[in-house]
Amino acid sequence: MTAILYSVGAVCVRRKFVVVAVWLVAAIALVAISHRMGDNTNDNLSLPGTNSEKATDTLKKSFPAQANGTSPIVLHAPSGKLTDSKYSGAVNQAAADVAKAPNVASVVNPLTPQGASALSKDQATGYLSVSLSVNPGSLSVADAQRIIDAANPAKAAGLEVETGGQLGQKVSKPSTESSELIGILVAMVILTLTFGTAVAMLVPIVTAIFALASTLAVIRMLGHVATVPTVAPTLATMIGLGVGIDYALFIVTRHLRGLRDGLPMDESIARAVATSGGAVFFAGGTVTIALVSLAVAAIPLVTTLGLMAGVAVVIAVLAALTLLPAELAILGPHINSLRVRTPPTEEQARHGLWAKWAAEIARFPVVAGLAALAILIPLMIPLLSLTLGQQDTAALSTSTTARRAYDLISKNFGPGVNGPLLIAVTLGSPASSPSDPRLQTLQKDISATSGVAAVTPVQLDQAGTSAYFNTISKSGPAETATTKLVDTLRTSVIPEAEKGNDLRAYVGGSTAAYDDLASKIASKLPLQIIVVIALSFLLLILAFRTVVIPAQAAVMNLLSIGAAYGVLTAVFQYGWLSGVIGLSGPVPIVSYVPLFMFAILFGLSMDYEVFLVSQIEEHVHAGEDNRSSVVSGLVTSARVITAAALIMVFVFGSFVLNGDPTVKQFGVGLAVAVILDATVVRCLLVPALMVLMGKLNWYFPRPLERLVPRISIEGGEYFEQRDRAAAGEPELVEVGAKASDGG
Repeated sequence: MTAILYSVGAVCVRRKFVVVAVWLVAAIALVAISHRMGDNTNDNLSLPGTNSEKATDTLKKSFPAQANGTSPIVLHAPSGKLTDSKYSGAVNQAAADVAKAPNVASVVNPLTPQGASALSKDQATGYLSVSLSVNPGSLSVADAQRIIDAANPAKAAGLEVETGGQLGQKVSKPSTESSELIGILVAMVILTLTFGTAVAMLVPIVTAIFALASTLAVIRMLGHVATVPTVAPTLATMIGLGVGIDYALFIVTRHLRGLRDGLPMDESIARAVATSGGAVFFAGGTVTIALVSLAVAAIPLVTTLGLMAGVAVVIAVLAALTLLPAELAILGPHINSLRVRTPPTEEQARHGLWAKWAAEIARFPVVAGLAALAILIPLMIPLLSLTLGQQDTAALSTSTTARRAYDLISKNFGPGVNGPLLIAVTLGSPASSPSDPRLQTLQKDISATSGVAAVTPVQLDQAGTSAYFNTISKSGPAETATTKLVDTLRTSVIPEAEKGNDLRAYVGGSTAAYDDLASKIASKLPLQIIVVIALSFLLLILAFRTVVIPAQAAVMNLLSIGAAYGVLTAVFQYGWLSGVIGLSGPVPIVSYVPLFMFAILFGLSMDYEVFLVSQIEEHVHAGEDNRSSVVSGLVTSARVITAAALIMVFVFGSFVLNGDPTVKQFGVGLAVAVILDATVVRCLLVPALMVLMGKLNWYFPRPLERLVPRISIEGGEYFEQRDRAAAGEPELVEVGAKASDGG
């Protein structure tokens, strides 16, 4: 791999203008084509085999509009009643216009007998119940807006018009531009201080922006051939921006070191691509594999999110290995222009703050290890009460129409109306009317269940074999009480209603579907953790030819991610510091956030593990004893790891400003996990443990020696062999073997 990457770097240096031109043309073309195609995200929550999916399947043939659920367009009179002559005509016109809009199957008007339940007691508030002919998740933002705009006659008459349900959520996604900008600005400051020059700082920023623009364009185009969730571009932005800047940071740092060591400009760039580029390739590969491994959960939503984030990582790696060296070659010696500070030399670093820190850890490894655990273990405690929930519209900003519609309905009709439970029924022998005893008994039993506020009349198809009705909970869609009600209906109420008859009933609707998603993820999370830990173990064995360090890394990963989960639980589920991040109180932790976080953080923690241990290993091979190697390796790597982690923390943390609570959860969880992993774990606990383990760190059973191929991540042996050959010195057999295997 080292030889291949060296050749790639050399070609990019020689053809620097061609490489930059290709990237520029490709990025512009991708962005132009994707914008012409438009956004086409899809929040379709398909969960094969679940109770909610069976409810949808039951109604698809006889009641296709109901199978797709309903969304309310809320109409509120600032004074008077909707039934007043000055408003009633506008309400009726709005209902008629919405019914004619594309993708609308039917509309229930609150001023008609059929829609009487959608009119408040004071008659000042009502809602059009909009059923769609397509799955709401498949609508584009423009499609949803066209349906909403059809209700403009009501707005023109002076009524407040707000849209809830999936229609409202589709047009209530906050933009992320401010988050991206803040992340980039902070990264620019950190990079300037790390490199010491403003010109060097620009290289990772430009590379990451090119990669991010290309990534978002590719994801936008993939949305027309695959089911891409609405949150996918935002997650891809977070991950692509973070890893894109970090990967470029590693390579530019190695290039600047090569220049200080006296290497010619072109040779320094090519070697940086071959050495640090190898670590970038390995790190990017592990992150991508971890994200793709989300397919193990067999949940379409989670699988697609993983694949889209994987696209961001792959493009970031490609940009770091091709575009970056071309940019460095064009800059040449100007990379040291606009200097703002002079980074410490290696000699100064050996006597600096990190050297003192490393020496103290080596002197008191037990104390250092216990101190790290004293930080991590208390942070993990809230994890014990982690409960997976669903997206909560009540936590959205009041500037969004979905939140305002939610509040109006909760105030005038009760919170449960925001997420009705759909009871889908199949009958073995046809019913002659909705008053069939089997249907009436089922409806009566559900109505009498604790937590149920109301049930709607039974609707029966012409064949008499399918029926449905809605159940309104007394609690909001995202509340724990509603989740318990869904479970009670399925396990206690409905089975009793089936006894002695041929009726089968299922609880569906978006609220029940998200409960099913949480249950499915909870059951798959342990398997996902096992797969990822096993994968990290195997990859680190290949990288370092030891079984001890991979075992340490597995435990370290669990500690740092567990602590991050604990903080996530405390901030969102408990509501601690919720006001600081723009929330009014506790919100449920969206079920797929911990699963997705684990895959991302596994890959990122592997970055820091490989970078730290490879530096320690380099000093071991140079003949230093274990203790000195740990100290030297930490001194060499700590500054770069800290800079890379700070960039990640601010990029992820900036997304707390996003109005979507789900995005806030990703921002907080990922930022906390990275800062804990890069500081407490990699710069305190890991070196302390490696000092204590001594030579045992490099234990490798003899049977594995023959089975495991030799791989050199940064290719040091390859260049040792190459430099010896250039100097006319005899080639060392072991070095030659390693270089052949690794390069």
